[in-house]
Parts: sequence; C-alpha cells; structure tokens
Amino acid sequence: MKQLTSAKPIRYITMTTVAVALAAAMLAAPRPAPAEQDESIAALRNLSRAFSSIYQKTSPAVVGIKAERKVSAQSPSFEVPNEDLWEWFFRRQMPQQERTPRRQYSQTAQGSGFIISADGYILTNNHLVGEAQKVEVELQDERKFTARIIGSDPESDVAVIKIDAQDLPYIETADSDKLEVGEWVIAIGSPFGLKSTLTAGIVSATGRSNVGLTTYENFIQTDAAINFGNSGGPLINLDGKAVGINSAILGPSGNIGIGFAIPINMARNIFEQLRDTGEIVRGFLGVLPQDIDAEMATMFGLEGGKGVAITEVTADSAADRAGFKHNDIILELDGKAVGSASEFRARIARYKPGEKVDITVWRDGKKTTLTPTLDKRPSPRELVRGSTPPEVNLGFTVQDLTDELAKGLGMEGERGVVVTGVDSGSPAEKAGIAPGVLIKEVNRKPVRNVREFSRAVTEVKDQGKVMLLVKRDETTFFVLLPIEE
Repeated sequence: MKQLTSAKPIRYITMTTVAVALAAAMLAAPRPAPAEQDESIAALRNLSRAFSSIYQKTSPAVVGIKAERKVSAQSPSFEVPNEDLWEWFFRRQMPQQERTPRRQYSQTAQGSGFIISADGYILTNNHLVGEAQKVEVELQDERKFTARIIGSDPESDVAVIKIDAQDLPYIETADSDKLEVGEWVIAIGSPFGLKSTLTAGIVSATGRSNVGLTTYENFIQTDAAINFGNSGGPLINLDGKAVGINSAILGPSGNIGIGFAIPINMARNIFEQLRDTGEIVRGFLGVLPQDIDAEMATMFGLEGGKGVAITEVTADSAADRAGFKHNDIILELDGKAVGSASEFRARIARYKPGEKVDITVWRDGKKTTLTPTLDKRPSPRELVRGSTPPEVNLGFTVQDLTDELAKGLGMEGERGVVVTGVDSGSPAEKAGIAPGVLIKEVNRKPVRNVREFSRAVTEVKDQGKVMLLVKRDETTFFVLLPIEE
C-alpha cells in the first residue's frame, strides 16, 4: 500500500470525529422515550430503504464510458490541464498546422453516463467524449457497445451518444426548475472505475454560476460524494428521476463535499436539439451584462433593487435594434426577475432565434419594457476568438482583451486585442506576431475590441498594407504587414 503525503498539513474531518461529536451531543441531550426512539430509527430505516429502492430502479440505466482519442505530446488532455492556464488556452486556439508535429498516441478517459430512452440514447459530458474518436459503453449487465456520438456542446458540457440496442432500462427526467435546496439526492456512477457506486447527500445550492467551467453555468451544487469517473452520471431525486448530470467537483484531488451537476432541464433541451438537428441553436441579444450589488444599484437610483447592468451593446444586434442602451439595468425577462448576469445569459440562450421576449429595464429612474426579436447566437469560435473580415487576411486571428485574460497575461490596464492564432509561415509570424501578443493600434488608431480592429483594417485594405502597434512581453513596436486578398 502506498502512503500518501502532502507538502502542506491537511485537516480532515473523519467519520470518527463525527461519531465522537454525535455521541457527545447524544449524552448531553435528554434521552428520548423508547417510543420516540423507535420512531426515529424507523424513519432512518425508511430513508435507507428509499435509497435502496431508487438504486435498484435506476442503476441498470447507468453506464460506464471509455473514450479514446489520438493525441500528440502537445495536445491538451481530457482532464483539467496541470499547466499554465493561459499557455493551455492559446495552444488550443492555434491552428493545428502551427503545432510542432509530435508522435501520436492513444489517450483514454473514463467516466459515466445514463440511458434516457429505451432505444439507447445516453446523456454524458462533453469533456468526456467531445473530442473522442472511439467511445465504448458498458452496461451494468456487462454488455459492451461501441457508441456513436450524436453531438456535444462544449458551452454547457453536455454530450449525447447512442448505442444500437432496444428495450433498454432508462431513467426518467424531472423538472429541475422545481428543485429546492435541502432535498435529498443520490449520485450513481463509476468513480475511479468502480461501477454502479451510489452516494447520497442533499442539494446544497441551485443556480450556482461564476464557477468558471462552462459558458452557460446554472449548476446544482450537492454534497453527495462525486469523484473522478462520476462525470456524466445522473443526479437523482427521491422519485427516482434525474435532476442533473454530474459534471465537476471543487478540489484538487477528489471529493470535498462540493460537487456540481448540470440541471436536467438544460440538458434535455440540448439533447432534443442534438437528436433532431445535430446542432445547438441559441437566441442572442447582443449585450454584455454585469452583476451589480446593492451599493451599485443605489448609484443607478435603484433603491433596494437587484438587476444586471448592461455595460456594452453590440452594434446592429437585436439589443441595438430594440433600443437597449449602455447603463440600462435589466430587471425582468418575460415577467420573471433576473438575479445574475450568468442566469440572464443562460435564460436568453433557451430561446430560439426569431423569438420575441419582453425585457424590463431600469432607465433614468423608471421602468421600461423593450421587446427585442432575438438573433441567432454566433458560434463559440466567432465569439471567443473573433476574426478579421473574410476579405481581409492578415495571417492571424484575434479576440477581445477581457479582464480575465488581461490578468492572466499580466496586461492589466492595457487596451487592445489579443492574438489567438497565427498562420504558419505568414508575414505576421515572420514579423514576430504570436499567440498572446497584444495589438494596440491599427494605422495609429487605437482599437479596444475585435469590432474596432476589424473596422480599422477594412478601412485601409485598399492600401494593401497595414501598420500595427504591437506589445510583446515588455516591448512595444510597430509592424508593417501586407493585406492578402
């Protein structure tokens, strides 16, 4: 047996500690009458039987998953990278041809999933199967199948796979919007490859966002023990119905009582789109929302109110056409209060392009209701990386310098756009432009975002060349590049 050591002392709360504390509390408390004690024990036995019954009902529909893909020495792994986040980010953005060729090898990830229809559709996580070339599914009865990837959605971490079989056991889904903090839930999966493992706990929180795991975060938080390998398994209520997909844990090495599950309502919507069309289509308003606290709300004249501030309105977007303005405070979406920027983004994304929504905002001391017709949300590539217009080719792509990126790159206080990918052998590469470089000006004109960068480059495309002010590390310099048609 290996002995685990740690560079830092870790304080554990063990079952022995808990038992001692409970024993002390029992000794200090008045002893219940025998009849009351019997009732308490009976209640515990009933709960135990409920867990057992749910397990018997649902565990045959929980599957183990092995996902295999071909990777090189420079490719990111399935797991959270044990490397600098920003190096990992930019390496993922670089076109494949820019990476130094390395020996290919197979990498296997293990996780869980659960069957949601008798004909073999399975819900799991994108981070488990999204980039896999081969996916193998093992049922509780030890039958094995090679699964097809129906589709996956990195922005929510939901994936759908299918096996060719009929009359399979499956788990029904509940309405996760009705889930309440304090409800009992159980998690079933294959942590560390241990099949059909059940753990129990309660819902610790709902609507958990700003975790930094996905674009759309509305997580269910639970203290039901979730460990590596539980990813993709179901979170189940006392009715034996799935309320979520287990997705992540908080902690460096294993369960510490803080796990996150994707609400099943979100997952079901994604499943239906992937099953029916093979793609995810989301509504898009075109605003940059930001959470505000009570003190900030007061500065907007919103006494005791909650809302989400609009810090930027995208030109020619649904929001722009509907009359939204910078400094508007979003209060309600279709009559329901808005609690956070993350929640607002997730709710807007549930609508289809072309749908109209009523949004109540606080503006100049009074409420105003606007009714935009939503656009289709651009692809993650377009939103995250950004690009120059198709007719303008500088040999590289850029994205906005967000606060998070600026902090990670040591560029706090800077303005401009960040290079995310460079074409191999291009004039840009030869001039010293590389991923992580900041472009501050185009032809001596400051640029603050991808839109301004693209507009500035387009304005000078007929000249056949463009001058950029570039910052790399601690050095700032000009670069003159040809514009390729």
